[in-house]
Amino acid sequence: MIKVLLADDQRLVRAGFRSILEDEDDITVVAEAGDGDEAVAACRETRPDVALLDIRMPGTDGLQAARRITADPRLEGVKVVILTTFDLDDYIYGALRAGATGFLVKDTEPEELIHAVRVAHRGDALISPSVTRRLIAEFAGRVRAPEPGPRLRALTDREREVMGLVAAGLTNDEIAARLVLSPATAKTHVSRIMTKLAVRDRSQLVVLAYESGMVSPRWLTS
Repeated sequence: MIKVLLADDQRLVRAGFRSILEDEDDITVVAEAGDGDEAVAACRETRPDVALLDIRMPGTDGLQAARRITADPRLEGVKVVILTTFDLDDYIYGALRAGATGFLVKDTEPEELIHAVRVAHRGDALISPSVTRRLIAEFAGRVRAPEPGPRLRALTDREREVMGLVAAGLTNDEIAARLVLSPATAKTHVSRIMTKLAVRDRSQLVVLAYESGMVSPRWLTS
């Protein structure tokens, strides 16, 4: 079973999400929270696989809660998905940098919510279908000039190629097809890259690819 924590200051929203998720045989909601402090405490108590956090909550918001959850070694296995009302929320890029696996707009379709939980549980990057990678690129373009570090230089040419494809949004299967590899080999490359760069998941890998200059937003070079 995939254990889920729901954090939103509106009970009706939590009730709706709970109803959708618990209709699935492989998902169970183990805790609910009305603000970020409650969410962090509930994560420590129940150790969910996926924490769905509303980005705007009174007191400690979803972004602050995400930082605390992803920084806690005891919660290393918890995947954070940020929920937002607007797909151009200025906090989204900060959420990804804080260690969130991805984000969804709150009016997402039920099947997309279910898919999101399963994708996050696998550790794959998650971006709501209504939000494109251009958004990440836009916010990445606002940061200061990248400075390639020793960890990036430690990557092999093949690993750099794979990282670029991850940043382009390709799945392991798509990377395998593009590079004529087996899916297992593509997965191994991605895992090794994340280990070398000390990132939690694919979302942070995408952010690092943009910040390091390995991938450049098209609109910056056009």
